[in-house]
Amino acid sequence: MSEHSSPAARVPRLPDPARVRRIADDAEALDAAHALAARAADGASDRDRRRDLPWDLLEHWSESGLGAITVPRAYGGAAVSNATVADVFVVLCRADPAFGQIPQNHFGLLGLLHELGTDAQKQRFYAEVLAGQRLGNAGPERRSAAAPTIAHGATRLRQTPDGLRLTGTRFYSTGALFAHRVPTRALDDQDRPVQPWVPRTAPGLAVLDDWSSFGQRTTASGTVVFDDVAVAAEDVLPLWRLADRPGLTGPFSQLLQAAIDQGIAEAAVADAIAFVQEHARPWSESGVARAADDVYILADVGRLTIDLHAAREVLLEAGRTLDAVAAAPVTAASSARASVAVAEAKVLTTRIALDASEKLFELAGASATRAKHNLDRHWRNARVHTLHDPVRWKTHLIGNHLLNDVAPPRHSWN
Repeated sequence: MSEHSSPAARVPRLPDPARVRRIADDAEALDAAHALAARAADGASDRDRRRDLPWDLLEHWSESGLGAITVPRAYGGAAVSNATVADVFVVLCRADPAFGQIPQNHFGLLGLLHELGTDAQKQRFYAEVLAGQRLGNAGPERRSAAAPTIAHGATRLRQTPDGLRLTGTRFYSTGALFAHRVPTRALDDQDRPVQPWVPRTAPGLAVLDDWSSFGQRTTASGTVVFDDVAVAAEDVLPLWRLADRPGLTGPFSQLLQAAIDQGIAEAAVADAIAFVQEHARPWSESGVARAADDVYILADVGRLTIDLHAAREVLLEAGRTLDAVAAAPVTAASSARASVAVAEAKVLTTRIALDASEKLFELAGASATRAKHNLDRHWRNARVHTLHDPVRWKTHLIGNHLLNDVAPPRHSWN
């Protein structure tokens, strides 16, 4: 049943901790990702066509244990490598990029918890995640006088006689609809950025399923409203402390965005090859009996595959760079190195996602545009997700660092 017709959001049920797998290492994480991807691939096109939200898949996600793979070992998690996390996202997004994108903020939030949380906060929030609970960010605000860019907003966490109260309206809230906690960015009474981790069932919190984009249609990345929501002081992270502290929260967030684009690209190339092999007719002047023997199609598939493999290798190399940087105290220089490495991957995954999803139709022919095939979902997904942050600023970032030794600005988009 499609739920987009009603703004009344379903509240996710708590997972049964006894059914949640405890993943031990990188190999188990990848095995779990492949198993979940096989389940997600079944019906992915129909979910996109009808905009059926993947509630059942999110239950399987929780039970798979994948949500806890970055939890430190000291707190009971697997602490897998950044390269493995990127690979997990590629695997899931190749199967269904909208479903695969939903946990992106879950992992970004865990990264912030690692950087900023007290031991008591880590004990409590990591335990929830290990029990299968999901996190979903309430994202930037829509453009207004109070929010001229995505880094600004009017959401406030105020101290009142009745305790902390949170008020504001957010958008681009991937994962919030399906989450058990909905963290968001707000300004406190000292105008410092903070992050309250609000329980999904908190009175005054409303998550609206009003996402209407033509791509990534089932991420439900719509509106979250906080109407005088009571917040416990122990549920607030001090984001303002990141301002002068080099870290990896931005590069890690961008690594996941690049991995999502890589998954979209791999799905588009796979479907292009399959359609050419099974359905496409050769051009009359080609002199061959099968489209798969057309010399121009052969060359184009070869070029796409080279670009696809190159993007994936640079993506995984960026993950390994983050792992190397994280293995030592993070400095301004090493944080910048991580941002540049991920920017290189983001440029390549953006280009191959767009190229592959558009080239698909040129290779497969006019019959591939029929609605029953729904192959346009690859381009729609690629075009929407690659707008997450402008790739033109990635090439600028790289060049400015190499030519002028300028460190990239520190935020979630670098």
